[in-house]
Amino acid sequence: MAEFYRKKKKICYMCAGKNVNYKDVEILKKYINEKGKILPRRVTGACAKHQRYIAEQIKRARAIALLPYTK
Repeated sequence: MAEFYRKKKKICYMCAGKNVNYKDVEILKKYINEKGKILPRRVTGACAKHQRYIAEQIKRARAIALLPYTK
């Protein structure tokens, strides 16, 4: 007997009023996996607009060596 439960919809961190910046490495680490890849929206719960912004900030942090490209 398969019972199906609805997963609770994740709320976008940035729509909730928080801010993500390329200098905030600890916050950006929540959006990358252990190999250094950017996590998709379905995992992070970010809206499309903010997912693009998060990806841009991660790429900036990588460019100035705050985050690694790979691990």
